[in-house]
Amino acid sequence: MEEAIVLYPSPQIGHLISMVEFCKLILTHQPSLKIHILNPPPPYGADSTAPYISSVSATVPSITFHQLPTINLSISSSRHHESLVFETLRLNNPNVQNALLSISKNYNIISFIMDFFSTPAFEVATALNIPVYYFITSGAGCLSFTLYFPTIHKKTTKSFKDLDIRIDIPGIPPIPSSDMPKPLLERDDEVYKFVLDFATILPKSAGIIVNTFEALEPRPLKAIGDGQCVPDSPTAPIHCIGPLIATSDRSGGGSTGDSIPECLTWLDSQPSKSVVFLCFGSLGLFTVEQLKEIAIGLERSGQRFLWVVRNPPAENQSVAIKALSDPDLNSLLPEGFLDRTKQRGLVVKSWAPQIAVLNHDSVGGFVTHCGWNSILESVCAGVPMVAWPLYAEQRLNRVLLVEEIKIALPMVESENGFVNSAEVEKRVRELMELEQGKSIREQTIAMKHAAMAALSEGGSSYVALDKLIESWKHK
Repeated sequence: MEEAIVLYPSPQIGHLISMVEFCKLILTHQPSLKIHILNPPPPYGADSTAPYISSVSATVPSITFHQLPTINLSISSSRHHESLVFETLRLNNPNVQNALLSISKNYNIISFIMDFFSTPAFEVATALNIPVYYFITSGAGCLSFTLYFPTIHKKTTKSFKDLDIRIDIPGIPPIPSSDMPKPLLERDDEVYKFVLDFATILPKSAGIIVNTFEALEPRPLKAIGDGQCVPDSPTAPIHCIGPLIATSDRSGGGSTGDSIPECLTWLDSQPSKSVVFLCFGSLGLFTVEQLKEIAIGLERSGQRFLWVVRNPPAENQSVAIKALSDPDLNSLLPEGFLDRTKQRGLVVKSWAPQIAVLNHDSVGGFVTHCGWNSILESVCAGVPMVAWPLYAEQRLNRVLLVEEIKIALPMVESENGFVNSAEVEKRVRELMELEQGKSIREQTIAMKHAAMAALSEGGSSYVALDKLIESWKHK
């Protein structure tokens, strides 16, 4: 019977992309392996995965997608979009079991690789005697926190939002309690409870696959390897196989067919390393007031810029859980802003081909929401960052980027999360023309070269993946 692996990502596009890139990498080492991906239905319509899946299916025949049935959700009591994902994947367990049984009729499943959101399926695969691995779409610093989370939980009865302290976590700088992942700030939130369950199960898996590389995060990887993050029991083996990023941009609102997006043509006319790129992920949104402050800060900075603007959130949402129409820029931005800055700036509606933009010679800086995929894309392009976290674990990522890895400057917000125009102006200027930007630029370029070395034959990530694939043969 042919051997196969089965992957179970969460439905968010960023999580899916890094898992698919992992599959492509596996096939370069083991071309005969059959790969099946269970594709859960998205609980919200922020960013369709269908075009991306169609593209992969057409170009990589060894990967087979299995669309799981749609789940009807009741209204969640949590205010976090993560709870919708957790609930969808929990209710999908019977469908996951059916899919695994069906695949097992024709293949010997040698590993089942899950996203952390997919934790409810751990018991399903275990009951079928299939080895379970976790694929971590964040970095080793975030993994260090996750593994240590049950220990932190035992040390206090208070919510993170009420602590007002810096929390010591092995292998990373002390993290302000207010910078903990947003859904974990309140101890009684259902997402907090889910992550606690996940963090307890994670060390018991057959292995933990991380989208990072040793040179980027040596300290947290050493702390995990030394057993500091799970002090009372063994930790599953860690496999650093990154950086995994998409080789090209998935389809989006910026272009059709083979036409070149306007923003890339515009970048062709700009001087080398002169443009700061502002883009905030598939879920990140700003209020009208915040958009105006960004505009004022950019104008006063005097820097060239390429800025992706999306419609503001409705109903006090902080993330885009519904598909958005293109914004009316004239109504959202300060009067006359577009005319006054048209010689040195371009505002793009809703979407831009981020990988192509970051790798363009004209781009010299990136203001980012600190999603891990975006961080790795910036590292691989050698572009330094300003870290402006918006949701999920991104505030923790900011601490890691600024204090540990030293490849970003921090965007500092007020207590209510608002960033004024003076802060935008200051950080953009520091990034593009002052000494602070020069030092992180040099470190980012060093990490770019280290990333290339890690993925090359004989590099740390190349060897780690070889060892992982070899281990599957002996399960």
